[in-house]
Amino acid sequence: MSEGERDDAEVKHPRETLALFGHAEAELTLLQSYRSGRIPHAWLIGGPAGIGKATLAYRMARFVLAHPDPAAPEVQKAPTLAVEPAHPVARRIAVDAQGDLLVLRRSINPESGKLYTVIRVEDVRRTVSFFGSTAGEGGWRVCIVDTADELQYPQASNALLKVLEEPPPRALFLLVSHSPGRLLATIRSRCRRLILRALDARDVARAAAQTSGRDPEDADIREASAAAEGSVARALSLLDGSGLELRQKIVDALVQLPSPDPRKLHALGDALAGSEPRVLASFMDVVNGWLSVRLTDGPQDARRMARLAQAWDKINQAARDADTYNLERKPLVFAVFNTISDAVRA
Repeated sequence: MSEGERDDAEVKHPRETLALFGHAEAELTLLQSYRSGRIPHAWLIGGPAGIGKATLAYRMARFVLAHPDPAAPEVQKAPTLAVEPAHPVARRIAVDAQGDLLVLRRSINPESGKLYTVIRVEDVRRTVSFFGSTAGEGGWRVCIVDTADELQYPQASNALLKVLEEPPPRALFLLVSHSPGRLLATIRSRCRRLILRALDARDVARAAAQTSGRDPEDADIREASAAAEGSVARALSLLDGSGLELRQKIVDALVQLPSPDPRKLHALGDALAGSEPRVLASFMDVVNGWLSVRLTDGPQDARRMARLAQAWDKINQAARDADTYNLERKPLVFAVFNTISDAVRA
């Protein structure tokens, strides 16, 4: 599940989230670059899942479209990228109705009623007409890719690359990625990289509370934030039902890699058996978070990175198949851990 997708109606979408916690330095980097008048046309905003990358991307898009002149006094004096909630641009973005903002994400398959497993090449080709049309009053057109990890390979990745290679004037691309290292090297080379780090527990609690409408001092919020490893999305997932207990089962098995105890995997499979899609998503969120940390912060060994990236692709495809075809969860659990074990053992 990308950062831009939530099933829980109580949780705000990143396009509606006006507050940003824990990423002041990254926000200032974007702001200073914009008001310099020489902002790179493409940014790769990377880091672990659920830490606010999409929120930052929408925050930047909102600011640029609300303040299209980088030399304007309000831009030069702005301490942050904040835009007033009542601003017309903020209102339009919140309801997904801003004409100068294109968001590339997985679309819904009209036949199944479910999301496609990838961002298709057909979706990426929408950028041709989008950037070919007349921009609004400010002249800027912004494209957010949420997430670039889900681009169909190689068709959609190559289609995006073509646009990045020959960007139109006053175009801004914001690519959100949980694992920048697994994207095409040619895409990475055409973007300015902005890597976000995991949030501390206090910022996670503040963000989770603000997003879910709960008290940051609530005991469950504090426990979930402490266990979320810097991810707001993970904290929100843990707050759902028996999320904290499920997470502990997953962590216990991950700690034992590359030789997890089969009994723990059986127990984990039993916990997932017959579960709702959101429970499967929580399982994959923890697993992907574990992989993301190793892809982002581990030794930059090309072979090791390739093995982990391949494991990422394989297990996420297996999870998507399990969700799409309602397959048994226990075999999936064993398949996921066998794949990761092979990747870290090699």
